[in-house]
Amino acid sequence: MTQIKSLRCRECKKEYPPIFKYICDECFGPLDVNYDFPSVNKNTFANREHTYWRYFELLPIAEKSNIVSIGAGMTPLLKAEKLGKILGLNNLYIKNDSVNPTFSFKDRPAGVAVSKAKEFGFNAVGCASTGNLASATAAHAAKGGFPCYVFAPSDIEHAKIVQALAYGANFIAVDGTYDDTNRIAAQIGDSKGIGIVNINMRSYYVEGSKTLAFEVAEQLDWNVPDHLVVPVGSGAMLNAICKGFEELESISLVNNVSSMHMIAAQPHGCAPIVDAFKKKETDIIPVEQPNTIAKSLAIGDPGDGRYVLKRLQQYNGWAEESTDKEILDAILLLAKTEGIFTEPAGGVSVAVLQKMIEQGKIDKNDTTICYVTGNGLKATEVLMEVLEKPQIMQADAAKISAMVR
Repeated sequence: MTQIKSLRCRECKKEYPPIFKYICDECFGPLDVNYDFPSVNKNTFANREHTYWRYFELLPIAEKSNIVSIGAGMTPLLKAEKLGKILGLNNLYIKNDSVNPTFSFKDRPAGVAVSKAKEFGFNAVGCASTGNLASATAAHAAKGGFPCYVFAPSDIEHAKIVQALAYGANFIAVDGTYDDTNRIAAQIGDSKGIGIVNINMRSYYVEGSKTLAFEVAEQLDWNVPDHLVVPVGSGAMLNAICKGFEELESISLVNNVSSMHMIAAQPHGCAPIVDAFKKKETDIIPVEQPNTIAKSLAIGDPGDGRYVLKRLQQYNGWAEESTDKEILDAILLLAKTEGIFTEPAGGVSVAVLQKMIEQGKIDKNDTTICYVTGNGLKATEVLMEVLEKPQIMQADAAKISAMVR
C-alpha cells in the first residue's frame, strides 16, 4: 500500500493532509505529494506488469482497486545508433512515449489523476489541454466510467480532437489561447465539482510523469544518465522527472543524481522559459500569442516555468529553442534514422539536442536521453506541407519499373 505522508507546499514547505487540495492556504504555492516510502529494492519491480503501475508503491494511489489503467508506460528506451552516429554521440537513447495507448506521455499523468479522482469519489473528470492530454484524459475517463469534459483551444490539431471525441469526451473548443482555456476550465471545475486533472487534481496528476524517470533508470540497469533532453510546455514534466530521480535516490535505488544535466527544449514562438534562462532572470514573462507548429508546447504562461529554471540551476542544465524549420528537419531525421515518427514536440527535443552538441554541451561518450513524447500521426498537417507528394502512376508494371532504382 502506498503511504502518502502529506501534501507539502513547494514554496513555504507547510504540510497538509493528503486530501483533495492543490494550493497552499498560506502562500498560494503548489502542493507536492510527500511520501513515507515502504522498503523496496531493485527486485521489488522485477517480473511485474509492463506498465508504469509496476511502481505502485511510489505513486499516490492508496488502494490498487482504484487504479484506472489502459496499459500505459514501460515504453521503449531505444539506443539510437544511426542518429547517434550522425550527431556524433556513442550513447544516445530515445525514450519513445509515442507508443503509449493514446500515443503520448500524457497517459501517465492522466491515468494517475483519474485513478485519484476515483479514490476521492468524483463523479466527473476533465482537463484543459493543448491536445494530447485531451485524448489521454478522455480514454481513462472512458475506462473508469466517468463523464469527461475537455477544454482546448479551437486551433489544435484535428486528429487530437477526433481522438478525444472518439473516447466520448464532451469537447469544448475555446476561441482563445491555452491560457484562456486553462482559466475557464479552472472556473468550471471548481463551480461544478469536476476533477480537472491538470488543475485541481494537479498535485496528484504530476506524479504520473515522474515514471519517466523510474523507467529510464530501470532500463539503464538503475543508472542515472548524464543528460536528459525534455520538451517543455508547462514545465511540469521536467520538474516531475527530477523529482522521480530524487525519490529513487532517497530509497537507494540510484546514486549520483546531482551529476545529471537537465536540458529544457522549447519551440521558437513560445519559449518563455528559454528566454528567462538566457537572460538569467528568475521570473517568466508570458508569451501572449504563441506562434509555433509545436502546438502541444504552446503554453505561453507555463505554470511550472520558474521551477524549471530552479531545476536547471540545480542540475547544471541548459535551455534552448528551435525554429519551425529546425523542428520539421528533426522530425524527418529521427524518422529516417530510427524509424520513430514524432509530433513536433519530439522534433523540438531532437533539434535542441543537435544544438547542445554543436555548442559543446554534450560529450560524445555521455549517456544522453532524448524524450519523444507524442506520435507524428497526431500532427500530419504541418509535415504534408514539406514532404514530396506521391506521384500517381498508371497501373503499368513496365512504366512503374522504370521509376524504381
